[in-house]
Amino acid sequence: MTWHITNIRDAKWYDEGPFGVSGNFQRDEHFDEFGFNFAVVWPGQPVAMYHREANQEGFLVLAGECLAIVEGEEHPMKQWDYLHCPAETDHIIIGAGDGPAFLIAVGGRTGDGGIVYPVDPAALAHKAGVERETTKPPEAYAPFPDAAPTSFSEDYLPAVTPPTAPRSSR
Repeated sequence: MTWHITNIRDAKWYDEGPFGVSGNFQRDEHFDEFGFNFAVVWPGQPVAMYHREANQEGFLVLAGECLAIVEGEEHPMKQWDYLHCPAETDHIIIGAGDGPAFLIAVGGRTGDGGIVYPVDPAALAHKAGVERETTKPPEAYAPFPDAAPTSFSEDYLPAVTPPTAPRSSR
């Protein structure tokens, strides 16, 4: 793999159906040490199925509102909130509020790569969980269509308002 700079508008985007739209900067290559993805979800849409992994993950909400389910408990998230999930933490992020949420997801890829989709009542209540525990992604996602490449839309990116510069005390 070689170094590269990619604008988010030129990155690979995917229509994830009930999981919103997502993308990455990998350009048909695989980042061996960490994953860096972005997603746009609308209210009620999870970014994936409730799961835990052998590696840590983190989620930063850049715009909108989300609901995090962590270890079976619901936690609201708003713009600039960050969720850190150490390895083996059950979790999922779901769009909330009145409009789309834009978030960044990062995670390590240096462990054994194991993943578990546990049964959880809170995740099931939000249509983000499995009815039978599995360690196989194809089983967890069997009811859903495969992600399909899609074109970038400006609607995916949040409008950013420049902050007011702090006043100098000099």
